[in-house]
Amino acid sequence: MTDTIYDVLIIGGGPAGLAAAIYAARGKLSAIVLDRAPTAGALAYASKIANYPGIRGVMTGADLLDTMRSQAIDFGAVYQKAAVMGLDFASENKVAYAAEATYTGRAVVIATGSRGRRDKIEGEEEFLGRGVHYCATCDGAFYTDRVVGVVGWDEVALEEALFLTRFARQVHIISPKSALHGPEDMLEEIAACPCITVHTALKAVSVVGDSGMTGLTVRTRDSEERVIALDGVFMLLAGTAPITDFLAGQLKLTPEGCIEVDCNCVTNVPGVYAIGDVTCAHPNQAIIAAGEGVIAALAIDRYLKGRERAS
Repeated sequence: MTDTIYDVLIIGGGPAGLAAAIYAARGKLSAIVLDRAPTAGALAYASKIANYPGIRGVMTGADLLDTMRSQAIDFGAVYQKAAVMGLDFASENKVAYAAEATYTGRAVVIATGSRGRRDKIEGEEEFLGRGVHYCATCDGAFYTDRVVGVVGWDEVALEEALFLTRFARQVHIISPKSALHGPEDMLEEIAACPCITVHTALKAVSVVGDSGMTGLTVRTRDSEERVIALDGVFMLLAGTAPITDFLAGQLKLTPEGCIEVDCNCVTNVPGVYAIGDVTCAHPNQAIIAAGEGVIAALAIDRYLKGRERAS
């Protein structure tokens, strides 16, 4: 548990979260950004950015994020790589629960984006909790000396696969893409690990089993199917749905599953704000997300100084 109580906890390190951190820290608020995977967000995947105001020429999304991250840190914000698994808004000070620590803040900004999955594969819901999981940190210990799979290809999936090697006898990474994506040191660690087997260009089709999961049906690009024998699987594919599952129903959502906010990015809970793609309020553009980060940071400054009502 961290002893520091921050003025602002920012969950998510994309353009929205980093812009909020820049403005909060520049305004002398103590701010921390909790970012699960700096190379796995929507902007990080962009190979060319040519229309971001103030940036002449072409740069990658990852480079733009690196610049914003450095700027936030230079202004005094703390950047922490951490996967937030839950939040508690019951008290005046809000609490974020991550695998390695617990963080406390006077205000919270949700900037987790929209990389969640909408579509399930056959058998996924049927075997949920009986072989199908979404969090290795939460459930990996159940698979000590067993064989598990990780379906995914980006930094989030790779980190979870490496974590699972602490428990599992064998870890299969099943990627729908022809290559894995992540930091070079992580890719090297995976390549050198004898208990990790990487399968590329395979689509997960269905979870099979009886009382519990026994395997995962996969399909090649030539439409050939086979079953990989597994005791459990961790589904870590990215999608297009807002990432809100860790909120545990504490915030009001739209029928589409987006976080409801007002014009100042305020949610239904005092001191809690939501910005960027997770609100589905505007087209998914980096400059719009960054703008919402600024709006939220200014609103938080007024809120913490008592210049606006909590509602």
